[in-house]
Amino acid sequence: MNDEAASNYMSIVDQFTWGLRKLNDTFGECGRPHIGWQIDPFGHSRQMATLFSQFGYDGLFFGRLDYEDKGQRLSKKTAEMIWQSSPNLGSSADLYTQVLYNYYSAPDGFCFDIVCGVNPIVDDKRSPEYNVEAKANYLIDYLRHQEKAFQSHGNVILTMGGDFTYQDANYYFKSLDKLIKHINSKQASGSKINAIYSTPSCYLKAVNDHKISFPTKQDDFFPYKSDKHSYWTGYFTSRPTQKYYERRGNNYLQTCKQLAVQSLTGSKYEEKITTLRETMGVMQHHDAITGTEKQHVANDYARLLSEAIEECEETSHAILSGFTGIDYGTPSPARETCHLLNISQCHVSERYEQFVVTLYNPLGRPVNEFVRLPVSSETAYSVVDPGGQRLTVQYVRLPQAVLRVPGRVSTATTELVFRAADLPPLGYKSYLITREKVNRQQRETQPKTNGGIDVGDTLLGLKMDENDPRKFVLYAGGDEVPLIQEFAYYRSMAGDNEKDYNRSSGAYIFRPNGTAVPVCDKQKPPERISGPVVQEIRQECNEWVSQVIRKYDGEDHIEFEWLVGPIPDEDKIGKEIVSRFHVPFYQNNETFYTDSNGREMLKRVLNYRPSFTLKENVENVSGNYYPITSRISLTDDSTRFSVLNDRSQGGSSLQTGEIELMVHRRIFHDDAFGVDEALNETAFGVGLVARGQHYLTFGSIDKQFAVERLLAQRKLIRPQYFFTKIENVVSHEELRKTSLLLFSGLKRPLPNNVQLLTLEPWKDNSVLLRFEHIFEYNEDKNLSTPIAINVEDLFTKFRIVSLRETILGGNQWLSENTKLTWSATTSDSDDSWPIRTERQLLPLDPKQILLTPMQIRTFVAEIAPNPASA
Repeated sequence: MNDEAASNYMSIVDQFTWGLRKLNDTFGECGRPHIGWQIDPFGHSRQMATLFSQFGYDGLFFGRLDYEDKGQRLSKKTAEMIWQSSPNLGSSADLYTQVLYNYYSAPDGFCFDIVCGVNPIVDDKRSPEYNVEAKANYLIDYLRHQEKAFQSHGNVILTMGGDFTYQDANYYFKSLDKLIKHINSKQASGSKINAIYSTPSCYLKAVNDHKISFPTKQDDFFPYKSDKHSYWTGYFTSRPTQKYYERRGNNYLQTCKQLAVQSLTGSKYEEKITTLRETMGVMQHHDAITGTEKQHVANDYARLLSEAIEECEETSHAILSGFTGIDYGTPSPARETCHLLNISQCHVSERYEQFVVTLYNPLGRPVNEFVRLPVSSETAYSVVDPGGQRLTVQYVRLPQAVLRVPGRVSTATTELVFRAADLPPLGYKSYLITREKVNRQQRETQPKTNGGIDVGDTLLGLKMDENDPRKFVLYAGGDEVPLIQEFAYYRSMAGDNEKDYNRSSGAYIFRPNGTAVPVCDKQKPPERISGPVVQEIRQECNEWVSQVIRKYDGEDHIEFEWLVGPIPDEDKIGKEIVSRFHVPFYQNNETFYTDSNGREMLKRVLNYRPSFTLKENVENVSGNYYPITSRISLTDDSTRFSVLNDRSQGGSSLQTGEIELMVHRRIFHDDAFGVDEALNETAFGVGLVARGQHYLTFGSIDKQFAVERLLAQRKLIRPQYFFTKIENVVSHEELRKTSLLLFSGLKRPLPNNVQLLTLEPWKDNSVLLRFEHIFEYNEDKNLSTPIAINVEDLFTKFRIVSLRETILGGNQWLSENTKLTWSATTSDSDDSWPIRTERQLLPLDPKQILLTPMQIRTFVAEIAPNPASA
C-alpha cells in the first residue's frame, strides 16, 4: 500500500505499473486486481482515487479517516460512496469507495492467533469449553449491527486481519472453519445468513448486482484524525532529507528509462533499470516515504536507493558515452555523477583542470538550467557551450552555513554559476569547463551596496526593509506588494500518550505546544550579492537556520533556499520548523488551495470540511495542515500567490494572506502509534541538517496557473548532471570534432501543456509510452484546452510502427477493459463541479493523439530505428 500524502503521482504510477506487470507476467489476466485495498495509509487523496479508476479498478476499500467523519457516515449510512475524484475527467474517474467498519481488524474476541491470546473455537459439545454456539450468536449480532450502518444490499464484509496476525495461520483458519460451519448450519432452522471466505472483488460484485444508488464525494480524506488531539499531519514532513532523496530517485529513474529506449537496445539494460524500479516502488510504502519507520529501517531504505541509483547511473553513463563519444584519456568509467551538489560538493569540478558537464533534460520541451558548481577558490573558469560560444559566468561565495554543514569535506568556498539555455527535449547539451590561469579576484561578484531592488527587477523582484530583514516589498508586474517571510518553530507537545490529551508529537502526529516561536527576529545583518546571472540575499538567523533568497536572470519565480539544522537538543524540547510567507491584507477569505499528489488542486477552507461537520478541532494548527506535494496557493479577485516546494511537506494558511510550510522536525518523544522511537534524526554525531528550496510566484490570476504548472514540472523532473573528467586538456574545437555535444530526443518539442510522462523499455522489445495533459480546465485561456499531438514521427532515434492503447497501468488493452457501473445520488459537497466531461473510446490515430485537460493516455508501441540513427 503506497502512501497517499507524500507520494508524487509520477512515482505512484510507476510503482503500480511495475507491480501490475509482475502480477500479469506471473498469473496472467486472472492476476489483474480489480479493487484498491488501502487499509492502512494515514489519509486518502483524491488523485489516488483518480489513478485507481484509470487503472481499471472497480472500487476502493480503506480503513483510516477522521473519526468524526467515520461516525457521521456510519450513522447516515454513507460509508459507501461514489467518489467523483476528478472534475476534469468526469465519470471515468468515478470510483465506488467503502470505509471499512473495523479498519482491517477482527472483531474483539475473534482474533485466533498467538499474538491475541484468545481461546480457540471449540465445537465439541462434550467439552466443558464448548463455545461455538455463543461465539456464533455474538458474531451474528455484531454483523447485524454492522449491517445497519450500510446500505441495504444484504452483504456484509467482515475483516479478519490485524498487524502481526496469522503467525499461526493454521490455528486461525481452523477456528474460522468451525465458526463458518456453525453459522451456516443455522440455515436449517430458517437463518438467512450465509458465511463464506471471500475477496473484496467478489463482495463488490455482489453489492453491484443490487443496483443501489450511493451518495457522492468530491473532496479528499485529509487530514486524518484518530482522536481529538491526534492529527496525523506530522508525517507530511517527517524525515525531510529522505523525502528529497526519493524525489531524486524518481529523477534518475526517468532519465535512465528514457535513455535506455533511445539507445534502441533497451532490453540490454532491463536488469539495472528494474533494480531502481523496484526500490522506488518500495519507497512509496506508507511507512517509507512518510518517514514513519525506525531509524535503522530508514537507513536501509537509503542504502537500497543509493545502490539502485548507482546501477541505473551505470546504464545512463554507458548510453551517454555512446551518444557523445567524449573520452579523453580517462580510465573507465569516464562519466560520473556528483551526488552531493545539494551541499555544494563535487570532486570533479573542484579538482580537475578541465571537465565536461553534460546536462540531460528529461522533459518534452526545452528548459533553461542555472548550473551551480563548487570550484577552486583561486582561479577563474571558462564555460563553452556546444556551439563554441563562451558563456557569461558568475562566481558566488558559498554561505558560511553551507561551509559548516556536518560531513561536508569539500574545500571549495565558491560556486561557478552559469545559464545553460534551451536544453533540448529528451536530449542534452555538453559544456566544456576549463580552469584558467587568471586571477579570479578581478572577476568575483562583490557584495551589492546600492539602494535599488535587491533581487530581480520590477517585473518580479524583492527589496528588503533596511530595518527588518524579514520584511520586503515584492515587485510583480509593476505592482508593489508587502511581503513578510520568516522562520519559526513550534514546540512539540510531550506526554505519556495514556490519554488523548497527553498525546505527544511524533513521527505521525503533529501536535504543537502553543504558538510558533520566531527564529529570525534577531538575525545577523543580511548580505547582498549581485551579478549578471543571479542576485542573492543571504540571511543567517542563528547557527541552525539560514537562507539564501535568489532571483536568476529572466526567471519567473523567486527562489528561497533554506538550510535548517542541527536543531538544538539541549533542552530536550522538540522543535518543528516552518517557513512563513505573508502578504498583509491579502483577501483570500480563509481559503487556500493545495495540490493532490502533484496534479489537480483542491480548495481548502480553514476549520472546515466539505463532506462532514467538523465539531471538534481543538488542535486548530495541525488540524488545518494538509500534504503539499508540489504547491500551495492563495487567490483574491485578481492575483494568485503560490509557493512550490522540492519535496513533500505539511502546510497551511493559518492567517489571512499567509502560507506556512514545515521544513524540518526534531522530536524527543514518541507518539505511540507504532514506531516506538522518537523522531530524533542525527548525522555525523549531531542533529540532521536539511537543505531545500521553495519557489515563490506572484502575479495576475490569468497568467499564474501556467507559471506554476510549468515550474512544477521543471522542479519535479530536473536536468540530470553527468561529469566527464578530461585528463589531457583539449580545445573546444578538438572536442567538437570527435564528440556529439548537442542532441535532442524529439524532432519537435511537445506543446507546453503536454508532458511525456513515460518512455520506458517494455516487453518483447516494445516501448511503454504515456502522454499527459498537465493543465486543468479553466486554468489558462490557451493551455487549458484539448490538444492533439502527432507521435508517429516525434522521436529522433526511432519511429513508431504500431501503437496500441492500454489502461493506465499498461496491463490491459483499453478496448478490453470493462468496469462495473454505479448509480450515484446527489453530492454531499456544497461545491458543484465546474466540469463533468465524459470519456469516449476514440479510434487510435498516431498522428492525432487527443489529450483533454488532466488526461493521461498510455500506449504500448512497436518501434523501428530511424534511418539516420540506425
